[in-house]
Amino acid sequence: MNRIAITGMGAITPVGLSVAEFWKNLVAGRSGIGELDRFSVPDIPVSVAAQVRGFNAQDFMPRRLAKDSSLFSQFAFAAAREALEQSGIRPGDEPGRIGVTMGTAMSGVADIAVTQDEMTRSGESKVSPRFVPRILGNIAAAQIAIEYGLTGPSITVSTACSSGGDSVKLAMMLLESGEADVMLAVGAESIICPVVTSSLSMAKALSRESDPALACCPFDVRRNGFVMGEGGGALVLETESHAISRGAAILGYVLAAANNNDAYHVTSPAPDGHGAVACMREALRQAGLAPCDIGYVNAHGTSTPVGDSIEVRAIKEVFGGFSPAVSSTKAATGHMMGAGGITELMACVLACRDGVIPPTVHTSQLDPACEGADVVTCEARKSDIKFAMSNAFGFGGQNSSVIVSAE
Repeated sequence: MNRIAITGMGAITPVGLSVAEFWKNLVAGRSGIGELDRFSVPDIPVSVAAQVRGFNAQDFMPRRLAKDSSLFSQFAFAAAREALEQSGIRPGDEPGRIGVTMGTAMSGVADIAVTQDEMTRSGESKVSPRFVPRILGNIAAAQIAIEYGLTGPSITVSTACSSGGDSVKLAMMLLESGEADVMLAVGAESIICPVVTSSLSMAKALSRESDPALACCPFDVRRNGFVMGEGGGALVLETESHAISRGAAILGYVLAAANNNDAYHVTSPAPDGHGAVACMREALRQAGLAPCDIGYVNAHGTSTPVGDSIEVRAIKEVFGGFSPAVSSTKAATGHMMGAGGITELMACVLACRDGVIPPTVHTSQLDPACEGADVVTCEARKSDIKFAMSNAFGFGGQNSSVIVSAE
């Protein structure tokens, strides 16, 4: 079988502006959650977020491109650049055989909000001609393709919080069908703006805790909602034969990527977790693995009272008496939406490579409703892991489960 190899990784996150920094801080238990200072609206009862700090787009992309790009596109481009550089791919050698898949939940929503606010305040009806290209979800992939001359398949998916995982699945499908030899799977998000924050707060989805150390504690009895995050992630995927033929260093393998839908509710997961259960089982089937083969599950684990307990029940149903280690890195990065599916998958690859499971920081008092799962809390754990699974579940009943290995 011509396996799907990972030959490059890139990350822009609230805990690091590179894969190395991201992983080092995750393992060390550092958190990127802090004061929400991007805007100030007193009526919105949310005071914390996981913002990307110290990011200067011009350090990663041409100045003109940075000026014309929305923040989520900048995150995508920067992550893609790191991944491509690590892969050693020379795009000019076979541009038609290299493509891009992009996953984003809300693309340029922050730019839409800012532009509408400026129009309302100023009374002006003229809007920059760059507005539409800035907000379109596919423009992030287009900018990458244009910069590197990638003329292969280019498709953007928007499946809420599972967008990143589905970007990987789509990239795999294109590789397996023979439509490309190399695919860049990207996920990016920047939704930290008043309109989104207000809506999610009114839906009681966001934590209203003012202490960053208590705002996001997945599986903990104190959890009360998720914390918004942002960033970008990118993976260079290629067929194993292609990677070997060009002498690439293989960082890991994507063995399976499953997707399905609860078909239950627009925002709530099915109470019995049937969609999550079926998705994880399908990923195991695709990979040809038994539940006992999985050593680590990077859970969706957003820190919502309902979602976390449903996911734990689903994990217990799938894995039965065998309990893989479970952690949620959202406790450190916040909920990065479309970017999370990629960066959390990287955490799985690196966990397999280094034999260490990143902790669920801030979590110390497991909710009885979440007991029975082997949740790694507070500190990283050494463990010999051969296969790991990353879960991402989103609004609309979207489910994604991806399985990786380091070798």
